[in-house]
Amino acid sequence: MTTTSQSPSAAATGHEVPSRAELVARASALRDRLWEDAPRADRDRRLDDGTVDAIREAGLFRLLTPRRFGGYETDSRTLLDVVTELGRGCGSAAWVTGVLNAGNFVAALFPDEARQEVWGENPDAGVALILGPGAPARKVAGGALVTAKWPYASGSLHCDWAVVVVPVQDGDAAPEPYLALIPMTDATVEDTWFITGLRGTGSNTIVVDGATVPDHRLIPLMPTLNGAVPPRHPEETLYRSNFAGLLLTSLLGAQLGEVKAGLELVLEKAPKRSINASAYTSQVQSVTFQTTVAEAATKIDTAQFHAQRLTEDIDGHARRGEAPDVPTRTRVRNDSAYASRQCREAVDLLVTAHGTSAFAEFNPLQRIWRDVHVANRHAGFGAGIPEEMYGRVLLGEDPQAVSFLL
Repeated sequence: MTTTSQSPSAAATGHEVPSRAELVARASALRDRLWEDAPRADRDRRLDDGTVDAIREAGLFRLLTPRRFGGYETDSRTLLDVVTELGRGCGSAAWVTGVLNAGNFVAALFPDEARQEVWGENPDAGVALILGPGAPARKVAGGALVTAKWPYASGSLHCDWAVVVVPVQDGDAAPEPYLALIPMTDATVEDTWFITGLRGTGSNTIVVDGATVPDHRLIPLMPTLNGAVPPRHPEETLYRSNFAGLLLTSLLGAQLGEVKAGLELVLEKAPKRSINASAYTSQVQSVTFQTTVAEAATKIDTAQFHAQRLTEDIDGHARRGEAPDVPTRTRVRNDSAYASRQCREAVDLLVTAHGTSAFAEFNPLQRIWRDVHVANRHAGFGAGIPEEMYGRVLLGEDPQAVSFLL
């Protein structure tokens, strides 16, 4: 197995850190299994436990976990490439893998006492991440008393912990938003994920009723989001990465992987598919088909280029120990939204090129089409907000007047 050079913390734990190529190869080895399991995940609205175990056994929940706790502490490009490869097999499995790794990244920003609780006995622990705020919590001695619900919790059925946003109220002061790290033993899951795409992600509602979150598992949201909180250990340069950019990277891989799988499927089937009410006995003879798949492939390449550029921005700044400025952070968010839109437009072209049977229930294309359309509507990509923010930056205006996610 090829390994990267080890940091002092990695050497201290006595474990080797696989290279990016090795981790992508592990994801690729799972593709056939994920492809076979995807219809059941879509039908059952959850991933099969065996599927999750296979991803865990491959070490793919450790991508952003600190090395000192048995993780690989890689970078955003590795995350993108691994999740993309998983997406070629199952979009829901890829999405959950991306989210739990992003949650692990955020959990690593907490004090060592909290990190020890998460990974001290289980380096494969996964952390769900939900940035929509819950109901206000009340400050109590040593922590905060939390009773709230958080919907859209991807991976809720397979995570060990969750990071959620909690407005904490101390006396008569206005509530201040905090990130709270909560064990799933203190929570329940309401079955609320009845959505047409990414059905296997189990993005249900996490419920906490009267749990006290201690101070060491509470960190302020906005300074953390803005990169004002340094890593807990100077050598852990990964945790200097742009918070929002890394989160959005974790969600792009599933989309990229699925549209790549869709293109492969359309091209594979084309020689044996005729075009009804035409002289073409094979789709490959049609100029319209040729130009349509060419346009789809170009959009997929464009999405890949923008996704890779944003990871270069994220990883480059982190390695140099620099916080990216507001224009760079805004461009990263815009790049992620543009890449997501290219995936959505590409899958639309592919189902059109393939024909009406793309929407047959037995055809994987319809699942890919549903998944990518739902993914593109994620709050990080949709509603024109990233484009508006980038436009504001180009015009010298404040993008965070529109959205805090930057």
